[in-house]
Amino acid sequence: MSPGTCQDEALSRRALAMLRAAATGRAEMVLSSEPDMFFDGLPCCDQYTAHLLARRALVAPARPGRVGQRVRALVTSAGMAALESVRDAA
Repeated sequence: MSPGTCQDEALSRRALAMLRAAATGRAEMVLSSEPDMFFDGLPCCDQYTAHLLARRALVAPARPGRVGQRVRALVTSAGMAALESVRDAA
């Protein structure tokens, strides 16, 4: 994680929206150490948040592959817990 990024730091509305989109099967990620994300086939304009979601293990690739390959992004159990905690707080 980068300096100033805390694991317990609240997720932004955009990060939550990205998680929701991934949960509905609309997200892909490029396999790399800092994976870029795509939604509905279009590149995400906020790669900082995409990287944050991957670093926190809230999203993960659906399958292994080669570096640079684009694969479906899945929401992990930690990502689902983050979504549920926001839903419960509302």
